[in-house]
Amino acid sequence: MSAVFVPRTHRFLRHVLPGLPAAMQRLYSLDVTAPLLRTQGYVDGRWISAASVFPVLDPATGQEIARVADCGPAEAKRAVDAAYKASDSWRRHTAKERSILLRKWFDLMTLHKQDLAKLITFECGKPMAESLGEISYSASFLEWFSEEARRVYGDIVSSPFKDRKLFLLKQPVGVSSIITPWNFPSAMITRKVGAALAAGCTVVVKPAEDTPLSALALAELAEQAGIPAGVFNVVPCSRERTPAVGEVLCTDPLVAKVSFTGSTATGKVLLKMAADTVKKTSMELGGHAPFIVFDSADVDKAVGGAMGSKFRNSGQTCVCSNRFLVQSGVYDHFMEKLGRAMDAELRLGHGSEPDTTQGPLINTRAAEKVVHQISDAVSRGAKVLRGGKRLDGSFMEPTLLADVTTDMICTKEETFGPLLPVIRFDTEDEALAVANASNVGLAGYFYSQDISQIWRVAEALEVGIVGVNEGLLSTPECTFGGVKQSGLGREGSKYGIEEYLDVKYMCLGGLKL
Repeated sequence: MSAVFVPRTHRFLRHVLPGLPAAMQRLYSLDVTAPLLRTQGYVDGRWISAASVFPVLDPATGQEIARVADCGPAEAKRAVDAAYKASDSWRRHTAKERSILLRKWFDLMTLHKQDLAKLITFECGKPMAESLGEISYSASFLEWFSEEARRVYGDIVSSPFKDRKLFLLKQPVGVSSIITPWNFPSAMITRKVGAALAAGCTVVVKPAEDTPLSALALAELAEQAGIPAGVFNVVPCSRERTPAVGEVLCTDPLVAKVSFTGSTATGKVLLKMAADTVKKTSMELGGHAPFIVFDSADVDKAVGGAMGSKFRNSGQTCVCSNRFLVQSGVYDHFMEKLGRAMDAELRLGHGSEPDTTQGPLINTRAAEKVVHQISDAVSRGAKVLRGGKRLDGSFMEPTLLADVTTDMICTKEETFGPLLPVIRFDTEDEALAVANASNVGLAGYFYSQDISQIWRVAEALEVGIVGVNEGLLSTPECTFGGVKQSGLGREGSKYGIEEYLDVKYMCLGGLKL
C-alpha cells in the first residue's frame, strides 16, 4: 500500500505555520484586492452589517480568514423587499440592455480571475488550478446568458377563429431566491443568477455558510458592472441562522421562485416550505454517479476519465463518480493502471501550493463520513489498495478499494470525498442493474468502443447527464440536472432561462379581417 501525499499535510499547516516568520506565513495568507474582499451583506445596492458576525475558515489550516455579517430573517426580508421593489424596473429593461450589463459582469470576472480564484482556494480548499477553472466556468454562464437574454422568443399561434389572433408571451416569473452550496461557491451562483437576470427576474442569494466570500465578491463586481440596486442581493449567514433565513426565502409571498443546489434531504424541506405559496422551484440535488468500464473500453482513457471525475475538488462534486463498475475482462488491467496513476498524479497540500492536486475536505464532518465508509467496506471484505487514512484536520488520503460489493455503504450513499470503490461485473445487464439501483440520478459515465452498446447503455442509464468516454461534462451550452430524487428542472443551455419565465396566453379578439 502506498501513501499519496506531500510533506505539507494538515499537521504541518496547523502546528508549524503559527511559528514561522511572518514572511513565510504569507504563503498561506489570503492576499486579495481590497474591494473584492467584502464581509457585509449586500442589499438594495448597499453594504449592510448585521447584529453579529460569523467566522470563515480556511479548511486546510483551520485558521480564520474573515468575519462576515451574520444576516438573519430581518435582513432576508429586507433583501426580498428590495428585489421586489426593483423587479418592475428590471423587467422593463430591454433584453439588449440586460445583455450588455451581464456581459460587463462577465468581463469584470475575467479581469479579476486571479483574486476570485484565491477566494475559492482559501474558503473552499481547492487547488488554485481548479479555482481558476471554476472562475472561467462561472464567468461563462454570465457570457452565455448575456447572449440568451436576446433569444427569449414567444409564439404566434395559428388561430381557428377568423376574428382572433393568438399569442404566447414569455415573461419573468419575478423575485427569485437563490440558495447555493459551498463546493462551487462562484459557479453555482452565476449558473442560476445569469439565467434569472437575463429573463428579467431579480434575485436574493443565500450562499453557503462555509463560502460566503465568493458570493460577496460577485456582488462587488455586479455593482461595478452597473447592475441596478435591488436586482442582485446577497444575505450571508451562519449555520445557526440558515434555517430561519431559508424559511423567509422560501415562504415570503413576494418570492415567486426558489432555486436550490444541495442535498436531497434539504431540497425536500425547501420544497415543503415553498409548497404553501405554490412557488416555482428548481432543485439540483444529490447524485450517486456510476462509472462503468466495459471490456471494449480504451483502458487508458477510462483511467484518465476516472481520475478527473473522481478526484476533482477532492471528490466533492455532485456529478462526481461514486460507484465504479469494471467488467471482468479488463478489471485487473484497469486497477493496476489506476493505482499507478494515483501514485503519480495526486498530491495533498494547501491549495495555494503549485504542486497540490488534492486539497482538504470542507470540514472534519466530511472527513469522518469518508472514514466511516472505508471502515464499513473493509469490514465487509473490501481491500484498500491505495490510501485509506485520514490525516490531521479534514485531509483524506485518496483511497482505492477493490473487491467492493453492493451491500457496502459506499455503494448506497453519496460519498463527497476522495474514495474510489470498484465493483467487478460480468454482463451489461448486471452493470445496468447496479447503476440504476439508486433513488437519485444526476450523472452517469461509461467507457465503451462498441457503438451499439453505447446507444443501449446511454438510453438505459437513469440519469439526467451521461458521459460516454468522457469524465468531465459540464458546459454552459448544455443542460445540467437530474431525474428521480436528484431534482427538478434544468440549468444552463437554452433551457436554463425557461426556468425563470412564465408563458402567458394572449387572445386578441374582435378583429375585422
